Amino acid sequence: MSKWYPKNGRVILHVDMNSFYASVEMAYDPTLKGKAIAIAGNPEERKGIVVTSSYEARKKGVKTTMPLWEARKLCPELTVLRPNFDRYRTASREMFKILAEITPVVQPVSIDEGYMDISGCSELGSPLFIADMIQTRILTELDLPCSIGIAPNKFLAKMASDMKKPMGITVLRKRDLPEKLWPLPIGEMYGIGNKTAEKLSKVNIQTIKDLVEADPYLLKRMLGVNGERLQKKAEGMDSSPVDPDAIHDFKSIGSSETLPMDTTEEGEIEKLFRKLAKSVAARMNRKQAVGKSVQIMIRYHDRKTVTRRKKVAEYIDKEEDIFSIGVELFEKHWNAEPIRLLGITIQDLAEKKDVAQQLDLFTYQKEAEKEKLYQAIDRLTEKYGANPFKNLPEQREGFQPKTSFQKDFLDDYKRP
Repeated sequence: MSKWYPKNGRVILHVDMNSFYASVEMAYDPTLKGKAIAIAGNPEERKGIVVTSSYEARKKGVKTTMPLWEARKLCPELTVLRPNFDRYRTASREMFKILAEITPVVQPVSIDEGYMDISGCSELGSPLFIADMIQTRILTELDLPCSIGIAPNKFLAKMASDMKKPMGITVLRKRDLPEKLWPLPIGEMYGIGNKTAEKLSKVNIQTIKDLVEADPYLLKRMLGVNGERLQKKAEGMDSSPVDPDAIHDFKSIGSSETLPMDTTEEGEIEKLFRKLAKSVAARMNRKQAVGKSVQIMIRYHDRKTVTRRKKVAEYIDKEEDIFSIGVELFEKHWNAEPIRLLGITIQDLAEKKDVAQQLDLFTYQKEAEKEKLYQAIDRLTEKYGANPFKNLPEQREGFQPKTSFQKDFLDDYKRP
């Protein structure tokens, strides 16, 4: 086993669920298997865009973020389902439980993917054997397909898992890079988005090999310190650990939503701001976080997007505070053109337990006014054994998170 588990090296797996939402729906309803299906929002509204699709639909050209009308034109037999996040969250939790039975060193990075450090698992067999065991268990127990990358670091494991889908297992070692990794187009490298790929293309960096061979000073001028990081990763270097607690590191909490129709109607705009503020406040409450900056995002009818930010004197976490600051920013910066999307994000976060509230005169007055309410709640809590008013949106039956990007629940698999 020594050749598979080097004394001073690591063995990292990246487990990536294949077409996750669509696959969960097929596992839930086997009559959907083999059909072209798409998960999307309300088909009657413009925000009905494809979130994900089955491989059968992808073969017809259906892609993520494609408007439904276009997807249906390419694939008339397309079956469209609305997302069921409770279902996906349950499947995600069960998948991560399987990974955690192999090693406690598991780092979820989204609802459908995570890293594992199996460097200390040599007694279970070779990395290939372990990967095959995981893939088989997830398929047998959950009826879900996945692809797995095996590599000496997280970056290469992530790249490896993308090389064969669905149901692939790929080993990517540093000696394999010239043949397997470097010939790939630069846009396929993890960490490089469309805009960065366009910038690199303008200086004739078309492949990952071109990035490896590029002048480091040129990359630094173009991309700053990120240019150096990307080049090192392309060379196969990545020292970042698999961190099971990384899911608790959060820099911002936000929510955004596309309007059914472009609008300048202030009542509709205010209603959406209220909805977004409520969602953000609920997520902050779940994470027991407070923040000092509010940022709004406005996307206009022509897709032009602006962000505006305000830093406040006191930490905030309440819906009303988030709403009022968001609306204030909006009224100050809106150019009166029709709006397509709005978003609110709270930044400069801290955990409540680490923040000691410093009461100024205004804060003291507000807290004093609430004192009778607090006393009444305490009496009811004593009587009934729980705060009768504490009912987080996440606890209500039928609550659906807005997107898969909310990671608040990704440590649920650790709970009994």
